Amino acid sequence: MSFNIAIDGPAGAGKSTIAKAIAKKLQIIYVDTGAMYRAMALFMIREGVDANDAAAISDKCVEADITIGYENGEQVVYLNGENVNAYLRTEEVGNMASATSVQPAVRKKLVELQQALAAKNDCIMDGRDIGTCVLPDAQVKVYLTASSEVRAKRRFDELTAKGLECDFDKIKADIDERDYRDMNRAHSPLKQAEDAVLVDSSYMTIDEVIEKIVGMCRK
Repeated sequence: MSFNIAIDGPAGAGKSTIAKAIAKKLQIIYVDTGAMYRAMALFMIREGVDANDAAAISDKCVEADITIGYENGEQVVYLNGENVNAYLRTEEVGNMASATSVQPAVRKKLVELQQALAAKNDCIMDGRDIGTCVLPDAQVKVYLTASSEVRAKRRFDELTAKGLECDFDKIKADIDERDYRDMNRAHSPLKQAEDAVLVDSSYMTIDEVIEKIVGMCRK
């Protein structure tokens, strides 16, 4: 039986950074579910689909083949055979992902792919509904969060370090809006699984968070 770790939490809580580090430490596969949803969002943008057109999103998602592989030890997301890693982290794609991921057809397609991966491999996944919906039987479940101010500051620092102009208040407003949307959607809303351990990283270093979760896994 495979060993699975589920990490859920709001946007900007550091889920993927933490999950990738834990995967390396424990020598297991990291499945970036958010990147899979972003790849689907990128597909919708390229196809000119309106974020509010549920029927078009439903129809189109069957044409998107999204898989995960590794190149030189790094995870790569393939959209219809193309490595799309370079396009997944823009604000446009992030906002489209939040809008399209609420569509049942999109979720169904990606969840099936994620569950098949987890059944065959020891892995760690992060997202919004991993512990509640995707991997309800995961041996370790974590709800990783931080205050919206801390998450906005991290994003602001990350973008500024890349030399990009950005507005802290707008970033925080976007995060607050995304939190509300993720927590109040009809299908698989963001919430802490009953058996998940709450980890608030607002005043923790990345290493402290990693050690805490690795400790839980080794138990």
